[in-house]
Amino acid sequence: MSLKTTSTDRARPGDSRMRVGAKDVARLAGVSTATVSRVMNSPEQVDPDTRRRVTEAAARLRYVPHGAARSLRSHRSKMIGAVIPSFDYALYARTTSALQQRLDERGYSLVLAEHHYDLGAELRVAGQLMEHGVDALVFVGLDHDPNLFGLLDDYGRPYVLTWGVDPYRRHPSVGFDNHAATYEMTRHLLALGHTRFGLLSAPVDGNDRARARGAGMRAALAEAGLQLDESRVAYAPISLAAAQAGMERLLALPSPPTALVATNDVFAVGAMMACRQAGVRIPQDISITGVDNTDLGATQTPGLTSIRTPIIEIGVAAADQLIARLEGREHQDFQSFPIEIIHRGSTGKPAAG
Repeated sequence: MSLKTTSTDRARPGDSRMRVGAKDVARLAGVSTATVSRVMNSPEQVDPDTRRRVTEAAARLRYVPHGAARSLRSHRSKMIGAVIPSFDYALYARTTSALQQRLDERGYSLVLAEHHYDLGAELRVAGQLMEHGVDALVFVGLDHDPNLFGLLDDYGRPYVLTWGVDPYRRHPSVGFDNHAATYEMTRHLLALGHTRFGLLSAPVDGNDRARARGAGMRAALAEAGLQLDESRVAYAPISLAAAQAGMERLLALPSPPTALVATNDVFAVGAMMACRQAGVRIPQDISITGVDNTDLGATQTPGLTSIRTPIIEIGVAAADQLIARLEGREHQDFQSFPIEIIHRGSTGKPAAG
């Protein structure tokens, strides 16, 4: 690829009206700004033809990388970036706290950002963190914009996905089997004698955890020769008020469920609130289950039957993996932690008839 220079391509020395940046070099060379950064800081990682195009463009534009920026990219910043769906969800906060504590023990700092379940925003924020020199990144879940992994590769940044384990083993990940969580819980409810089920879940677009948990429930029902009636499915944002409203819709059905699988404890407790207000007894009239075994569910009356998930273990393991990779030590790219049902008073046999 040849490079063409126009009258605006060259900046005169000392001309304050034109400040040439990496974007200008990238545009002239036909590459990304991340590639320009790699050529300037780690040229051995770039193929010779691309390296030649970038250095030629830089020479023609008389581009001089900012010294502080080059230092930031060529030396360890000891900063790890974490991009999570929402700061409002307490479980992500607990995992992130465990991550931060482990990083702090090893002399690393944590930089946080959120994307509100918008994968395009996640891509943009991750790029900004890398521009500011984070050494590695942590993400939640398995659903991501495909361009994210290309960007990470361009910058040469290690990363780990959390709250799920990549079944295709393409991306380093730490978590548990979300499908198995609701599969096992549904089998528990089936064993009690329930046949009329409801599902209260977060929207599944861009949320592989919600999608897998709904699929786990449906798989267990299918094995029992049952099918989930889609009229008994309610999707809502993760909040008690939204969960309560969703459960109110299910209770208003001509034939409401006798067993509800909620994809997290927030949904389950919101559902319990709706039942109390409507005079529906738990578990005599309806059994309700959650996922994550939080204090919120454990302190209800009756206590919530829920799945214990490795909320703290995920944060610690993600930190350990990234530190080991940055320091060139042996590590596990894929870690799946066990889950278990915690039985409490919110589940029982369905009422006769």
